[in-house]
Amino acid sequence: MSTDIQHNPEKNPAENRSNGELIRLEQVTKRFGDNTVLDNLDFSVQAGKHVTLIGPSGSGKTTILRLLMTLTKPDEGRITVDGQQLFPAPEKQIREVRKKIGMVFQQFNLFPNMTVLRNITEAPVTVLGMSKDEAEARARELLDMVGLADKCDARPTQLSGGQQQRVAIARALAMRPQVLLLDEVTSALDPELVAGVLDLLRDIARTTDITMLCVTHEMNFARDISDQVLMFDSGRVIESGTPEKIFNDPENDRTREFLSAVL
Repeated sequence: MSTDIQHNPEKNPAENRSNGELIRLEQVTKRFGDNTVLDNLDFSVQAGKHVTLIGPSGSGKTTILRLLMTLTKPDEGRITVDGQQLFPAPEKQIREVRKKIGMVFQQFNLFPNMTVLRNITEAPVTVLGMSKDEAEARARELLDMVGLADKCDARPTQLSGGQQQRVAIARALAMRPQVLLLDEVTSALDPELVAGVLDLLRDIARTTDITMLCVTHEMNFARDISDQVLMFDSGRVIESGTPEKIFNDPENDRTREFLSAVL
């Protein structure tokens, strides 16, 4: 098993930082009613790496992203980010750690009553305490990067789905996150818009040192951007390895069965 995925819950936060580890989940369990979606899960992600989670619907992939975004809490276990505990932790610490993490959702989640520019500047101003001028300058740079420099004053409803998702990516990057979470970011898009968004994410993966944790059914995209691919089934990692290993020579029967269905 590659060193990017470590199964050693004995490490302490200071060691985690020194060995380049940015995210660690230790013995994390999450249940919804009688359904255990994450089952005593251990894994870690090294800083600057791009890790893609694949597997059938309901296998727990998106729940991991929601835990890291603090949209839900684990029932058991411990989560650390950059050597700081995210769960369990006091609310003030959770808010501080959460600033290191940005997420792009399936459904864009833009504020319809705000302009594109304000969608991007709102959190840097209110959460990070950035000045309005600095936030706007950063937002315009990002809109230029995602190919929407002329849409500052538009409302989300005036944009195509692909444009809205580009704004959502710019909004996540405006927070200068150490970690970017991508949750099926093309699944709500018309097919002709998918390639453009994926190309943008490939550029970000190539040109920044942001750690990326991605849930996707776009297997060619996963192959292109990933340092590590994790195959999930029933709330557990059943196989992990490089894209070449997972896609060309998987060891687990369940991985082979899943990939033959989606490729």
